[in-house]
Amino acid sequence: MPLRTLSTFVTTLRARSAAELAPFAVLALAAAMLALFGKIADEVLDGQTHAFDEAVLRALRNPADPADPLGPPWLEHVMRDITSLGSFTVVALVTLGAIGYLLMDGKRLAAVFVLFAVAGGGLLSEALKLVFARPRPELVAHLVDVQTASFPSGHAMLSAVAFLTLGALLARVQSRRRLKAYLIFVAIALTILIGASRIYLGVHWPTDVMGGWCAGAAWAMGCWVLANWLQSRGSMEQTDANGPANRV
Repeated sequence: MPLRTLSTFVTTLRARSAAELAPFAVLALAAAMLALFGKIADEVLDGQTHAFDEAVLRALRNPADPADPLGPPWLEHVMRDITSLGSFTVVALVTLGAIGYLLMDGKRLAAVFVLFAVAGGGLLSEALKLVFARPRPELVAHLVDVQTASFPSGHAMLSAVAFLTLGALLARVQSRRRLKAYLIFVAIALTILIGASRIYLGVHWPTDVMGGWCAGAAWAMGCWVLANWLQSRGSMEQTDANGPANRV
């Protein structure tokens, strides 16, 4: 066998092995996120996180005025804008836009799956809030209006569910690794910024946001594994750039 042919064969084999192992690695990471969520939830229920939560919220406010967040005035406005990206309205609009694109591209089952992934994650977030029923922090003034329970953070969880799911979907239609990495990075960065804004605005304890990140990431990764399995069985259209359902 010529050296060039052998090298191509080895490269192809490695790429195929990595693709086959990826779902197992993602599933293991999702399980780790669930385990971390369980640990955080257990400590929240036992009151073991109170000192940490309180210290972080106090550190982000003026010691002389708990209603005054640290930083210049414009930073508060920026945080209000960022936090709105994780609201139900914005996430719903982004999700509907993605679903519309998939429907126009002839990927009806993929569109249904995206709706299931995001809507299911949102319903799970609300169910968890009802189960834990943790009160919102009253240690500092709330800089935005809130009405629901505190744990887990709905903004943190919903943004993780929606943006990680859509980021992974967009990454699958790219053949260049640099673009794939960029899309995933943007999805993760948005999720982190939205969660951090909830703490800065005083409407969530830090552990609320951490729990939301863990639960949302676990749900998104579980959906990614399920989507791969359905596509391998031919039960859902391929979204990969080289998949049979794609057209020029």
